[in-house]
Amino acid sequence: MAQHPVRLIVSDDLHRSRLTVLLRLILAIPHFIWLWLWTIVAVVAAIVNWFATLIAGRSPQGLFNFLTAYLRYATHLGAYLTLAANPYPGFFGAPGYAVDAEFDGPETQRRWVTAFRLLLAIPAFMLAFAFEGSGAGFAARHDEQFVVWSTGTLATVAFLAWFACLATGRMPHGFRDLQAYALRFLAQVGAYLLVLTDRYPDVDPAEPPTTGPDHPVRLSVTDDLRRSRLTVFFRLLLALPHFVWLLLWTVAAFLAAIVNWFATLVTGRPPAALHRFLSAYIRYAYHVESYVALTANPFPGFTGRAGSYPVDPQLSPPERQSRLVTGFRIFLALPALLVSSGLSGVLFIAAFLGWFASLALGRMPRSLREAQAYALRYAAQTSAYLYLITDRYPYSGTALGEREPPALGEPEPPTVEAPEPV
Repeated sequence: MAQHPVRLIVSDDLHRSRLTVLLRLILAIPHFIWLWLWTIVAVVAAIVNWFATLIAGRSPQGLFNFLTAYLRYATHLGAYLTLAANPYPGFFGAPGYAVDAEFDGPETQRRWVTAFRLLLAIPAFMLAFAFEGSGAGFAARHDEQFVVWSTGTLATVAFLAWFACLATGRMPHGFRDLQAYALRFLAQVGAYLLVLTDRYPDVDPAEPPTTGPDHPVRLSVTDDLRRSRLTVFFRLLLALPHFVWLLLWTVAAFLAAIVNWFATLVTGRPPAALHRFLSAYIRYAYHVESYVALTANPFPGFTGRAGSYPVDPQLSPPERQSRLVTGFRIFLALPALLVSSGLSGVLFIAAFLGWFASLALGRMPRSLREAQAYALRYAAQTSAYLYLITDRYPYSGTALGEREPPALGEPEPPTVEAPEPV
């Protein structure tokens, strides 16, 4: 498949000014006002562009330039606010920012796709909400009323990165890559909504802005995307025995993890037997989660045997670990648990959308499967860190580990190495 007509160009060097990081929201106030004013005009321009594209089959050049400048500016501001970039952005969406959106020129668009654009964009909106997640609502329980706020991965990572940047003067490599991945998808959703392209937004994270060293915990993906409609329809019912077994195994794994923590604290290395038991538990847990989320199709086994499932965590053998890191492991894992929780929203929405797609097509869309694999890889690294399989911190960048060879006629996806952990 040809590259997407909306791409993200990253030239950020990870350095951050502590002073501007500390005052970032205050410094951005003029941008908030300008973005609000520009958005009003952009909505009107988008409506005009919709009618023009519906008639002519292509966006007029003037409207295309205006709306791409708006989206470019919104991407610059989003990168600045989420600490994905450091320089103060300009107000007119000029190219050249450290995290910059790049657009191909106006292209011929299908009129029927243009006519139903808002309806067709609903799945992309759902995924965008998992990334961006800003929003509030009222909930009631008996006589009480309270506000529910959803953050999404961008806000969660920005919150954690704020402290990291103040402490070190640098943006963690993986955090910046995750923010760039989310901003790229949001830019593609914006371009689709504003009728600048009829290429659907691509949530596949296989377009990382940077590369780096491998992580000892990876995810092997050999799934062929085919899905059985019958087992897809009854997936939750079929998984009931696994839910029961996983609950029982989780209790045993919790007790084993406590023993493993004390043993590793004393000897500096997890005992081989406990390492094998906990590794099997982690593999099994993600085999089940992959099955339930439609990331893979076969019914998983009950033992967590390595290499037995198409979506399989590859865990490192027992290794020496820092006693200091081991002693404070639960506290150190909190940021990773927050990021993993945010990515679980992407996993869930991709599973929800994939359920309908798999029933209709008998296949899981590759884009959704790869987004799920990314979330599962990070979650597996977090579990391995928490259960003392490794003391390497989870890496939140977009490298997925091992992916299956492409089917005949499909291009080879980019091969990347995982950047340094955060």
